[in-house]
Amino acid sequence: MTAGNPTTKNHADEMLWGFWYPALRSEQVRGRKLVRAMLLDVPLVLGRDSAGKAFALRDICPHRAFPLSFGQCDGKTVECAYHGWRFEAHTGQCQAIPSLTADSKLKCERIYAGSFPCEERDGYIWCFMNNLEGRASENPPPPAPELPTFSPSYEVAHLWADLPCGVDQAIIGLMDPAHGPFVHQAWWWRSRHSIREKQKQFEPIPNGFRMSPHAPSANSAPYKILKLLTGEPATTMIDFVLPNQRFEQIRAGRYWLSSRTTVTPIRSDLCRLDFCASWNILTWFPVVSFIIHVFGPRFIRQDTEVIEKQALGLKYEDRMMLVDDADRQARWYFELKAAYLESRRTGAPVKNPLEGSVTLRWRS
Repeated sequence: MTAGNPTTKNHADEMLWGFWYPALRSEQVRGRKLVRAMLLDVPLVLGRDSAGKAFALRDICPHRAFPLSFGQCDGKTVECAYHGWRFEAHTGQCQAIPSLTADSKLKCERIYAGSFPCEERDGYIWCFMNNLEGRASENPPPPAPELPTFSPSYEVAHLWADLPCGVDQAIIGLMDPAHGPFVHQAWWWRSRHSIREKQKQFEPIPNGFRMSPHAPSANSAPYKILKLLTGEPATTMIDFVLPNQRFEQIRAGRYWLSSRTTVTPIRSDLCRLDFCASWNILTWFPVVSFIIHVFGPRFIRQDTEVIEKQALGLKYEDRMMLVDDADRQARWYFELKAAYLESRRTGAPVKNPLEGSVTLRWRS
């Protein structure tokens, strides 16, 4: 089966609306500063009101299409630097037009800049992207995603990188189980000589699928270190959830590590990878932090280099083969995406490609 058949090709790199996406890290938006961002080819301007709550407006003034990000924020409104129009920071409703005379019949409160719901979770400012224009929705959005944690005290880490590719290419790379021994060769991870047969159980979950809890790969050094540190056998569970989230939970007795990787479409040819992890494993000794901050960027850099090289070939051939069980998760992703788009069009429930538990086998 190839990415060129109707299951995948018809919706290749199509943006998925009606979801929360991480726009910026919380630390990037401070004080009254306005910060530009881009999500799903939509220009955004983010800031904070006088209470510190984040907001996001479409970075286009409805008057002359001047970017609002060149203006200023007084804690309640955003002022356009071109003609001084002011917009309420959260709703985008126009509050003032300086050029109007007292007898003008124009009702400026009927004018809106596009706005997008915002919530902060796990050190990110999330925006709910329901439509291109930032029109208000009739129903409030669901809560923004939150990384599961399992104790009151834990450590947190964030990593990020730009990926020069379309969202589908990035996501199927994220869930690909077979490239590790060739792309991520290292003494502390694995090599091509450590390839062995794997068998994993999968089950459907809302808007996604789950690799059921199982013992981690025996040929991966970090899991061996975890067992050595905790003295407990480890289990791991991995979820993929539309539109772009991969969750992994590793448990070893009372110790745990929870991570989420998102691949967010910035433009049709550019994505951003955001990795967030929390853990309570020996927090007094920074071994997990060292692994994440030293080895994690190397991992991401290796994947980025592969994507850059693959782009050279995709200029001439955009049909990618999906082969047997090793590529089954990629096939499920394309089927889920098509089902979600059909659901948005018809209002019918999203049909999950998994109807029950499925066993996949591959070598890696």
